[in-house]
Amino acid sequence: MTTTRSAAHLDVGGMVRLARERVVARIREAEVVAAALSAGRNVVLEGPPGTGKTTLLRSLADGAGVPLVLVEGNAELTPTRLVGHHDASRVLTEDYRPENFVPGPLTRAMAEGALLYVEEFNRVPEETMNVLLGVLSEREMHVPRFGRVTARPTFRLVAAMNPFDAVGTARVTPALYDRSCRVAMGYQDENAELAVVTSVTDGPPELVARAVRAVRITRDHPELRIGASVRGAIDTVLIAVELAAVRDAGSVEEDTGLDAALAAMTGKVTLGDGASRAVEGVITDIWRQAGEELGKA
Repeated sequence: MTTTRSAAHLDVGGMVRLARERVVARIREAEVVAAALSAGRNVVLEGPPGTGKTTLLRSLADGAGVPLVLVEGNAELTPTRLVGHHDASRVLTEDYRPENFVPGPLTRAMAEGALLYVEEFNRVPEETMNVLLGVLSEREMHVPRFGRVTARPTFRLVAAMNPFDAVGTARVTPALYDRSCRVAMGYQDENAELAVVTSVTDGPPELVARAVRAVRITRDHPELRIGASVRGAIDTVLIAVELAAVRDAGSVEEDTGLDAALAAMTGKVTLGDGASRAVEGVITDIWRQAGEELGKA
């Protein structure tokens, strides 16, 4: 069996330097993932949405000077969509030929020596996972009526998944973990999330602080099964600033902030089983609680 010893080392220094410039408070994770990729390993990133996984991977790929091929993992990601297919119209006139093969993301990533980043990996069908596992073991695959595809030395797989969302997901085989290194990425601390929202929105400090505090409250709220990521705070600030302009207000008033929070967060949280009230009521209470906590600080 061929192993990933044939994989080329990547520029770990370049990867980490760029990640430090682009990613807030993720230096440890950036160093570990960069080292694993440089060592020829594949990586499983586990963490909830909005924790910077994609931003981190983009930075590392750019720092290493290799392409990044993104794939959204879902039940529709069949082996054919992942690997590629022959152009049906050309097959009718030319028969099956290598030149009428349309490569899928896996084939492109192998041929280009790219990082193949599969989001929501635990939503991928089992037969598609098995294709990837074969490639990880052998660093090549045989495509019927096309031929053998061999991975360039810089090819790696990075599989991301949210371990807290069990709806519509499948159990990931231990074989994937055996062929990969696992890195957990939890939510950043409050100061880091404040820095993220400020850098993205440049919003008023009081509004940024309240929006960040509110999304953090959603993550431990007894009526919510899934809380909001930092994107909830970013969207709240951006909407509130625009809404204040629409209402011709000189600043973001209480009702404007609440309206923005409702628009930004109600779709990003999930009520717990047996919840007795609408999500709007929960977010309203959370927004007010965030204001009260900051007022006492």
